[in-house]
This record gives sequence, structure tokens and C-alpha cells, in this order.
Amino acid sequence: MIKKYGILLLLFATLQVRAQTRSDGYYANGMVVCAYPDAAQVGLSILKKGGNAVDAAVALHFALAVTYPDAGNIGGGGFMVYRSAKGVTNTLDFREKAPSAASADMFLDASGSVVPGMSTSSHQASGVPGSVDGMVQANQKYGKLKWAELVQPAIDLARNGFKVTRRFADGLNRTAGAFAKANPGRSYFLKETPWKEGDLLIQEDLAKTLEQIRDKGRSGFYKGIVAEQIVAEMKSGGGLISMADLKAYHSVWRKPITGTYKDYKIITMPPPSSGGIALISLLRSIEKYPVHRWGYNQDSTVQLMVEAERRVYADRSKYLGDPDFFKVPVDSLLRNNYILSRMNSFTWDTATPSASIQPGTIAGYESDETTHYSIADKDGNAVSVTTTLNGSYGSKIVVKGAGFLLNNQMDDFSSKPGVPNMYGLIGGTANSIQPNKRMLSSMTPTIIEKNGKLFMVVGTPGGSTIITSVFQTILNVIEFDQDMQQAVASKRFHHQWLPDNVSVERGAFSEATQSNLAKKGYKLNSSNGIGRVDAILKTATGYQGGADPRADDTKAGW
Repeated sequence: MIKKYGILLLLFATLQVRAQTRSDGYYANGMVVCAYPDAAQVGLSILKKGGNAVDAAVALHFALAVTYPDAGNIGGGGFMVYRSAKGVTNTLDFREKAPSAASADMFLDASGSVVPGMSTSSHQASGVPGSVDGMVQANQKYGKLKWAELVQPAIDLARNGFKVTRRFADGLNRTAGAFAKANPGRSYFLKETPWKEGDLLIQEDLAKTLEQIRDKGRSGFYKGIVAEQIVAEMKSGGGLISMADLKAYHSVWRKPITGTYKDYKIITMPPPSSGGIALISLLRSIEKYPVHRWGYNQDSTVQLMVEAERRVYADRSKYLGDPDFFKVPVDSLLRNNYILSRMNSFTWDTATPSASIQPGTIAGYESDETTHYSIADKDGNAVSVTTTLNGSYGSKIVVKGAGFLLNNQMDDFSSKPGVPNMYGLIGGTANSIQPNKRMLSSMTPTIIEKNGKLFMVVGTPGGSTIITSVFQTILNVIEFDQDMQQAVASKRFHHQWLPDNVSVERGAFSEATQSNLAKKGYKLNSSNGIGRVDAILKTATGYQGGADPRADDTKAGW
């Protein structure tokens, strides 16, 4: 009898595992999708321990700082969009801030011209980091597990090391010269022979920094030895971040930007992200058109989307900035009448020259190497986080003794109105440099509901292409009936007002589509890759993940 009972228990347990971990790619108890396999496993392990989506996000964030240093970070910042299983939503702004000694003309020479490289490759390029404070805030407000449990996996990865992928090894080799130049006399990320797949990367200084954060929380980074190391690094290269700046930094919980697209509710990031307003504007600009009938990447679909992008990015240049310093006219920008009026000048006959499109008159008042992660837990809580150092490996400067990279986020300000940043984005006075101000961002972490229930968690890195990549991924699912993996893998295109050309991934358009668009005056430029979307779709069967095949992105569920 006992033996029979034991067999039944074993059979029941086996059925449960099969129900939770399915061969068809659906998972019942939760899912993590992010940029690096070791970090994905950290997030998944937290979910399996009983942690919620926020717990997994915190642990994964620190793990990415170890395993994906070209964008994962503790020396940068980002945005989090949160939705509870009961539908409560919130957003966390842990974007970097300009140091108190920053000034509007700090990157200009005596003649008023922008000094090349100063906003990207110097100690002055760094804003006050927000990631550690953001993770502390998220843990305190929504987390279940103890803080130390969430930081420890990253310490273990840093101290014991992890095997680098081929792509990671290639990146380290390409950047070796820049690391050596930015960190004279130091060996961070350098070795005597070229990196190769399977090599072990050990980061003892970073492990010690993470131990400070594990044991002291926020104070382990913004005060004490780590803060002293940051300030010493600043002084060594003429940087501006002070002890007072570190002490004064605080993340901000902000009300989400929400809107609708057909039967779907879009929950996304408010300013200083430009992404949320831009995403909803793009979706509403095309909502009345039959793109489902036209089809994925057909010439009419592409033309409509490009013309919407042209107008939305023009508005981004003038009206968006840090809401703590500039009155962002959110309601006006999202009025249907305004959005539709912007499309009035669109004609099917020819491309609209960007030179003829200026920011609209309204009533009232990233980096390629960003990274994104999407998480959903067994209860239905969901987190969408995009975080960055701005450029790949930020400024390339590693804090001596602390082992982490500094951001070059000051480049996301408008160094001079009308002068493009490293991603070609034009900005105006709303995004000018001011002390303690947050710089404008394209990061667009987003959560979507359908009929009041969780539907999608989505986001991507990609600098100026973030907004359009998220836009296209959403349409791939809603309009073009793609599953989540297909939607993130599908070829993409991008237009951002200026420069006036369309970047197109190789193989995205048929020859006929390319020919039809070229005849209408669209300038098409070939691109190796646009964005790296990581997303989760909630279906009646379970969670379905989409990990972008353009890089080492990984999905893990149970």
C-alpha cells in the first residue's frame, strides 16, 4: 500500500513538472528573458525560491552587471515598469542625473562648438549612477525575499567567474585598446592573449563592491568606501561627480503613461523617457489603417509606419525632457486630434521630406548598447526593465578598486541645441544640461494588458531604435499573428526624422517593396541589426518567451 502510494506521488510529481516545463515553449510558473544566459538562470532561480518578479529583477540586474558589462551595470541607470497580479501599475525612474557641477556649455569649446568625444569618452561624460538606488527602492516597495539573497548570486559570478560566449569574447577583444587607453596601468577586462569562447572572466574588485551593496544596501554604494572610490576616480580625470552628488541621488516612482491600441492597454514609461509617449503616439497614428490586411513589412505598411515615426521623432526633439525641470505637455502630445493632425500631411504618392516636418504646435504645455529584461512570475506579477551605460561599456572607464564601468550618459543631453548625439538624435532646450537634471532617454519598457489581464511584457536596447523596435514587435503579435519568438526575431526597420533615411535590416524587405519605396523617394540604408528585443507573451496555455537571436539573449522558464 505504501509502495503504491509512493508510485502515485511520483507520477503526480512527474505530471506537475511536465505541466510546468513544457516542450512546446510554454511555462506555467514564470519566465525570465534577458541578454545573457548566466543572468537568466539567476533570475529563474529566484523565481523557483519563491521570489516574485521584482525579486528576480533585482537579482538579475546585479547579475547582468557581472555577466554583461557592455550594458548591464551598477554604474548606470534605467527605468522599470511594474504591474502586479491585481493590475496595480507603477514605474520607477532610476535614470542617472547630471552632477551638481554640470553646466549647459560644459562640452563646448571657446568658440561654442561641441568638443568631439568629450561627452562620450571622458570622466565628465558620467552622470550620477542610479541603478543601485533603483534596485533598493524596488526591493523595499515590492520585494518578498531578503536583500542579501538577491545580491549574492552576482557576487558568486564575479568571484568564481563565468565562461564568456564567443560574442562576448569578440566584444572584449574589439574593445581592448579602448580599455587600455581609458584605464592606464590597470588590467580590467584585459588579458595577455585574446579572449576566446569558454574563457573564465573573474572580477574580484567587482565582487568586493557587490559585497558592500549586499551588506549595507544603498549606503554600500552611495556612501563609504565605494563612494570614495568613485570620487577618487572622478578627481583623477577631471570628472564632476562628488560625494554630495552621490548622497543626494534618489530614484523616483512616477505614474505610468497609459494609452490604448484597439483592445489593448499600453502601460509604459513617462518622461524623462521619451519612449512611452512616442510609442503610444506611433500606435495611435496607424490605428485606423488596415495594416493586418496589408501584411508584415509590405510597402504600404512600411510607408505608413515610417511617416508616423518621422513625425513622432520630430516632436521628441522639442517637447520631451526631465519633467522635474521642464513642463512636458504629455496630455497635449497624446490627444487623438493632435496625433491625427500630424498625419494630415502624409500622402501615399511620395515620401514626406523630413526638412518639411517640424515639431508640431501643441495646445498647452538610448544606446545601441542598452540592455532589457522582461520577467513574469507564477502569480502574474510582471516587470519590464531597460537599463544602460549608454555606449557599449559606457565611457570604458573602470572605477579603480571598485571594478565597475562608468556610464557616458551625459551624451544623452543636448550638448548644443540642434547638434546630434552619438545616435544622431537631435535635441533642444528641453533636454539641455542642467545640474541634477535627468537626461532624456529612448528606453521604452512596456507592459500590455488585454481585457484587464496581463498580455505582454516587452522592451529592447538599441539607442534611438528602441522605440521603433518595440513598436514593430507589438504589431508583429497583435496585427501579424506572430508568436513571441517570431515577433522578436522578425526583421526590422527604423526612421527617426533626422537623418532622413530608413535603416533596414538585411532581408527585411522584398525586392518589390524596396523598389516601390525607392520610387516614392525613400532612402533605404542597409543595417546589420536593429534592437535586441526580449519579451514575454501571456497566453491561455502559459508564458511564451521571445529572446532576440541577434545576440546571446536567453529565455528561461519553469
